[in-house]
Amino acid sequence: MNTLALFGLNTPMLIVAAIGALIVFGFFMILFRFFGLWVRAMVSQARVSLFSLVGMWIRKVPAALIVDSRIKGKKAGLNFGTDQLEAHYLAGGQVDQVVLAMIAADKAAIPLTFERACAIDLAVKGTGKTVLEAVRTSINPAVIDCPGGGQKIDAVARDGIQLRARARVTVRTNLDRFVGGATEETIVARVNEGIVTSIGSAQSHKDVLENPDDISKRVLDRGLDANTAFELLSIDIADVDVGENIGANLQTSQAEADKQVAQANAEVRRAAAVAMEQEMAAKTQEMRARLVEAEAQVPLAMAEAFRNGNLGVMDYARYQNLTADTEMRESIAGQSQPTLLDDDNSN
Repeated sequence: MNTLALFGLNTPMLIVAAIGALIVFGFFMILFRFFGLWVRAMVSQARVSLFSLVGMWIRKVPAALIVDSRIKGKKAGLNFGTDQLEAHYLAGGQVDQVVLAMIAADKAAIPLTFERACAIDLAVKGTGKTVLEAVRTSINPAVIDCPGGGQKIDAVARDGIQLRARARVTVRTNLDRFVGGATEETIVARVNEGIVTSIGSAQSHKDVLENPDDISKRVLDRGLDANTAFELLSIDIADVDVGENIGANLQTSQAEADKQVAQANAEVRRAAAVAMEQEMAAKTQEMRARLVEAEAQVPLAMAEAFRNGNLGVMDYARYQNLTADTEMRESIAGQSQPTLLDDDNSN
C-alpha cells in the first residue's frame, strides 16, 4: 500500500485539494495586496470592492490613484464612480487633475460636469497646461500683456503721428467654450488689431493721449472674445508713447521720389537735346560736304567752257581781277569772312 492509500486519499481528491489550496493562496495574496486600499476606501466611505481592485490590476490601471481620487471626491461632496475614473485614465487623461478641478469648481459654485472636465483635460494634453489651471483661471482671472514680451504696439493716427501703446487684458476662462475655442494667442492678436484700429481712426494723436480709455471702450465693444476659450473682462492701456512723425516722413519720401522723377525726365530731355544737336551737326557737315562738292565743279565747268570756246582768256582774266578786287575791298573794310571752303580746308 502506498502513502495515499494509508490516509484514505485517491488522485481525484488530491487534485481537488490542490486546486482549493491554490484558490485560498490566491485569495490571501489578493487580500494582502489590496487589503490596505480596500480598508482605506471603506473607512473613507468610498467603498470599492475587492473584485474592482482586482479588475484594475488586470487592466493595468493604478488602483491607488483611482481609490485616492474617489476618496478626494467623496470627502469634497462629489461622487465619482470607479468606472468613470478608469475610463478617463485609459483614455490618457490625468485623473487626479480632473478630480481637483471638479472640487475647485464645486467650491467656487462654477457649474462643471465630470464629462466636460474630462474633455478639457484631454484638450489641453500636450500643451503644458492642466484642467485645474483652466478652472483656477475661471475663478481668478488672469492678466495678459499685449503684445507681450515688454514690446509695444505701433499705430499711426490720422494726423500722421505714430503712437506706441501697451495694454493689459484681464481674461477669465470660459469653461463652456474651452474645448474648441481659440487660445490666448487669438485674444492677443485681436486686442492688438483693435488698438491699431482705434488709434488709426483718431483724428489727432492728442485725442488718444488725452483719453486713452476710449481705446479700451472701442476694443471691448468689438466683442473680441467671440469663439474663444476666454471671457474678456477688461482692457487697460498701460502706457502710450509718442513715436515718429510718420506723415512727415512719408511726405519727405514722396517729395524725394518726385524730385528723382523730375531729374530723370530732365535727363531724358537733355539727352534728347544732345542727340538733336549731334544730328544737326551731322547735317551741317553733310551740307558743307555738298557745298565743297559743288565748288569743286566750278573749275571743271570753266575748263569745259575753255574747251568748248564759251570762255576766253580775257574773260577768265576779268573774272580773276573781279575776284581780287572783291577780296581787296573786304580786306580794307575789315569784313573779310572765311568761306565754307576755307573752313573745310582749315579743318
